[in-house]
Amino acid sequence: MEINIEEDANAVKTGRGFADYLSAVKNGDHRARMREILDWVEGRFPELKSKIAWNQPVFTDHGTFIIGFSMSKQHISVAPEPAAIKKFSEEIAAAGYGCSLNIFRIRWEEQVDFLLLERIIQYNRKDKADCKSFWRKQPRPG
Repeated sequence: MEINIEEDANAVKTGRGFADYLSAVKNGDHRARMREILDWVEGRFPELKSKIAWNQPVFTDHGTFIIGFSMSKQHISVAPEPAAIKKFSEEIAAAGYGCSLNIFRIRWEEQVDFLLLERIIQYNRKDKADCKSFWRKQPRPG
């Protein structure tokens, strides 16, 4: 099933920048860390579109999801889709980040491995270059 992000009621297109999202973050250190990451993505990959979707900052390329970020009390969650998590699982573990099927977690006190983020974003862009849906097609079990 293809999802048209422009028609999805859960996604709100905001254009460049995440000022409104960041202004709602009460913890100044957390706000600064998230701003650092989002600014880095926007600066390193200016061709990506930025928006708030599902109450989190996400970046897309030609209408397909590339990476998203969210915050909790303990960490930043990085969501690059399961295929990227699987491909980079060893590097994610080597960086010391906790990981699940859909996300990896950067604790607030940990350094951000920007080289790893860059490689993940580049992988998603290349792997999804011909993708016509928001999410990757998941293989059917069996």
